[in-house]
Amino acid sequence: MFERARRLFASVVLAAATTVAPVASTAQAQVPYLQLLPASQPKYAAVVVDAKTGEVLYAKRADSPRYPASITKVMTLYLAFEALASGRLKLDDEIVVSPRAAAQAPTKLGLRAGDKIAVRDVILAMCTKSANDMAVAMAEKLGGSEARFAAMMTLRAHELGMRNTRFVNASGLPDSRQISTARDIAILSRAVMRDYPQYYGFFSAKNFTYRGVTMRNHNGMLNTMPGVDGIKTGYTNASGFNIAVSGVRDNRRLITVVLGAPSTAVRNENAEDLMLTGFDVMARRDRGENITIAQNLFDPEPSGPVTRPSIAQGDGEQDGLKIVLASAPPPASASRTKIVEPGKKGGKWMVQVGAFKSKADAKEQLALVSKRFGKHFDPRDGQVGNKVGGSYRARFSGYTEASARDACQALKAKRLACMVIKPA
Repeated sequence: MFERARRLFASVVLAAATTVAPVASTAQAQVPYLQLLPASQPKYAAVVVDAKTGEVLYAKRADSPRYPASITKVMTLYLAFEALASGRLKLDDEIVVSPRAAAQAPTKLGLRAGDKIAVRDVILAMCTKSANDMAVAMAEKLGGSEARFAAMMTLRAHELGMRNTRFVNASGLPDSRQISTARDIAILSRAVMRDYPQYYGFFSAKNFTYRGVTMRNHNGMLNTMPGVDGIKTGYTNASGFNIAVSGVRDNRRLITVVLGAPSTAVRNENAEDLMLTGFDVMARRDRGENITIAQNLFDPEPSGPVTRPSIAQGDGEQDGLKIVLASAPPPASASRTKIVEPGKKGGKWMVQVGAFKSKADAKEQLALVSKRFGKHFDPRDGQVGNKVGGSYRARFSGYTEASARDACQALKAKRLACMVIKPA
């Protein structure tokens, strides 16, 4: 699989060099997904994130509202893992299936009202079969009712930084009020593996056997792409084919979200291409190259022809898509950027660079930010506050208002989370 991607990648680079007119050295190469699919595919959105730092390596319509479909269950599972970690729930506890849970539409495990099932099996049924009845059963166990649990889901989403997300059910079954974005789903995916790594392995289960019936995980990338170990797929007529996928290669973990694809094959191919390119970017950065995944959003239109497969829309539509790497352009405002000398900012403003479930993660974020953005963040000014609302805040202090906004802008330019905090 990797060899196929490398061969096609090389051919695309060669073709681009010989058939496309020269462009300015600061221009980024295109990801021609939208040229390869009809304009009637407005559902598509995607994002690629470095799981360790949260840096967004690629984004396409990442903040546009979309229907998450069954990826919703990742938040249901996040709250289940939270209950397990706190001792409010145990894997061997039994959940009684209510009439409402039993009545959910497929896909479901199919238990009858009054049946009992272990928490461990409820989790596996959600991770593999994407069982809607089990999502409701878990919601009722933890929230008393699905409606109350959905409110808990939305609250936790906002606390995690998922600002454009609203949940109204625990399963992802169609509801026009239930929306999220590719970026928010990536934030959630990162949070679940960061905050509850002891339970993340549930997403890696390729099969689940219950009452003598074996069910395969809907995430086929677990079987087709080495290194992939999660996370979740989703589909409704309104959402299209969605996936949040994560994998490791050369000790690097990436999270990729693809929403609104026209088929499972197109979705998986696109996600794999983005993952492969992202891993290549990270490896080449380690060797000192300054590169990024090419972004289509703000780039000029390609001057060369866009070749389409001579077939109708369908799985084969993805065959022509391979992503090109390009040198990262220097920031246009680099020469005008005000440099703030670390330790000499002289003010009472603060800059928050993240909120984390563990103090260790918050400290690690302080170290990463001060290392990568040393012009704006002095490690001596980093601090982790007391736990508030279930999270530890990673902050840097001692800024004036202007220097705080400059520092925050440096992070936002790299699509990293940042918040300016006024003096109390």
